[in-house]
Amino acid sequence: MSYVGDGRTTHFAETMEGTLRLDPGGSRERGLRLDLRVDAPHVVRPLGSTAADVTGRVRVSGWADDPHASGRMLIAPLARGRIDYQVRFTARDGRAYVLEGHKSPTWRNPVRSMTFLPVRLRPAEGDGTGGAPGPSGGEGVLRFRLRGLPGFLASWRFPAVSDAVGAYDSARPGRLNVWYSTFSDPVTGTGYWFHHELVRPVDGTPYTHGWAAVYPPGTPPVIEHFGPHPLGGDPSSRVDAAAGAPGFHSPSAVATARHLRGSAGRLAWDLEVSAGSAPLHTFPRLAWRRRLLPAVHVVPQVRARCSGSVRLDGTSLPVADALGAGARIVGRGNAHRWAWLHADLDDDTVLEVVAAVSTLPLLRRLPPLVFLRLRRSGRDWPRGDWRSALGVCGAGRFTARPELPTWSVQGRAGGHRITVRVHLPAERRTAVAYTDPDGSGATCHNSERADVHVRLERRSAGRWRTERVWDVRGTAHAEVGLR
Repeated sequence: MSYVGDGRTTHFAETMEGTLRLDPGGSRERGLRLDLRVDAPHVVRPLGSTAADVTGRVRVSGWADDPHASGRMLIAPLARGRIDYQVRFTARDGRAYVLEGHKSPTWRNPVRSMTFLPVRLRPAEGDGTGGAPGPSGGEGVLRFRLRGLPGFLASWRFPAVSDAVGAYDSARPGRLNVWYSTFSDPVTGTGYWFHHELVRPVDGTPYTHGWAAVYPPGTPPVIEHFGPHPLGGDPSSRVDAAAGAPGFHSPSAVATARHLRGSAGRLAWDLEVSAGSAPLHTFPRLAWRRRLLPAVHVVPQVRARCSGSVRLDGTSLPVADALGAGARIVGRGNAHRWAWLHADLDDDTVLEVVAAVSTLPLLRRLPPLVFLRLRRSGRDWPRGDWRSALGVCGAGRFTARPELPTWSVQGRAGGHRITVRVHLPAERRTAVAYTDPDGSGATCHNSERADVHVRLERRSAGRWRTERVWDVRGTAHAEVGLR
């Protein structure tokens, strides 16, 4: 799933603090703090109206601390005389709430009207959490401190390109476009994989196709295919903004930045998706800007949350707040051999790995190029986006061995060393045949319930010392591709 904007996007961070009174018994004031990141699909125009995505952290003293809050923001200070906030979060009792705020900037009192935000709390719609009833609502006020103005202004970013894969010409023959999403349900432990492709063969008619797969604990995975649907023959079989929201559109399935819908064989799905973090550029930006590699990979939606339903043989499988990601691939086809991993290691750590051997004859005999990004507390490591693939001056690059059932990655950069071991048990994986635009084939062995062990070490006093160890069982998303 990829959001394709108008070529430019706006990002900024905002922090507000204040108090909140909960109902009933609202005599007690609780401290309230919002740390938000705002992502708008285009440059914010002072005279226009902009709807933006909001992600971040909501803290209410003694009651809530959710680092994965998300919502929407309307920015129209002059066009409509208002700035609106709507942020959904989960309290410590497991209940979901929505915090709504509205301010109307005025010339009579510009400082106060822009720095004070009255807020209202209400239970989120569709929250069916049992147990004792929680607060029925609440009211409060947030304030933007002027001492935070320098940091707020410094946080604004206007990237030149909003979508990494937009630098590639996806309309040329011999190109493959992929939208895929992977999630793990926190209640049932079930893994989900939704894969959508637009294939433009070297010779022949472009077409869309894909598949959906469910990986329940204790039972074999279920995978169902849809398509192929010729591109252009059906008005709904288009992959562009004209088909509705930007993303993948075919008669059988739709994948956009906010929705996953479709049906295939025994499976049908209708899901809503919200991003939880800034896009993660697995491949170096120079690779997709200058077309230095046969393909590019980018994760526009990191720590995404997915809710809705999936039906298997007519039986509903509820999906509530499933954690995962949505990614894009654009290129000439699949690699000769590859390994891929997406793992949410803890509440603020994500690991993404792509290790691939090119199909080009001169590069086929070389070891895999490794693209590894570890995001901790909003910071990506290694800092240099070519570091894991090439090292420094060709030395110190990361290494990988794409094998079944276990593959591994090792490398070091910037005073840290990492070791990753990924295990795909046979009973938890599926084998899917891939077809490249030139007609050649590959087999992808995928598991949405893989295991991963990660050790991160830090160089100190001439020795490597363990800084952190993660051991994730049954919630990592991984695959190995072979020919």
